[in-house]
Amino acid sequence: MWPWGHLAVAYLLYTGYTHRRFDRAPLAVPTLALAVGSQFPDLIDKPLAWAVSVLPGGRTLGHSLLFAAVLVPVVALLADRLERQNVGIAFVVGHLSHLAADVPPSALTGDFTGTGFLLWPLVATREEEPVEGVLDAALHYYTMGPYELFQFGLFAVAAVVWYLDGAPGLEYTRRTLERVNSRLRTEG
Repeated sequence: MWPWGHLAVAYLLYTGYTHRRFDRAPLAVPTLALAVGSQFPDLIDKPLAWAVSVLPGGRTLGHSLLFAAVLVPVVALLADRLERQNVGIAFVVGHLSHLAADVPPSALTGDFTGTGFLLWPLVATREEEPVEGVLDAALHYYTMGPYELFQFGLFAVAAVVWYLDGAPGLEYTRRTLERVNSRLRTEG
């Protein structure tokens, strides 16, 4: 799944959760943690596989349920210590939704080929063609077909829902960037 597909799946799940549980839209900081969590497996695996060849493929360590079994309690403990449980929950929803969204649609019909990454390193993953970085991946590794078009549609739906939720995270990010720019100007 492409990054915007992961973001869309995560946001739609999380906004559904917050509306049902708290009867409100997601808050800014948890929404930003959700966005990072929704990309986290790829932020680990793609650079380590494609840029420095430490991992055997782009769906290995960060995509493994074994890694998630360690990550989730660590995030929960950290969020609890910082008294930001909502941020931890959002990150975990993003991370786990990424793993679920990467399961091939064929798994719904009982064909579990391509799901070995969930148990990496216990189960070997499919061999990948070498990728010469992110640009090469975008131009050659991924294809554009009905599934990718579905992801664009899903992203459009999520963007509308995010807007109707009040665009959580946007104003917070804008203010944060303004503070950083102000500090840089005064220090420079």
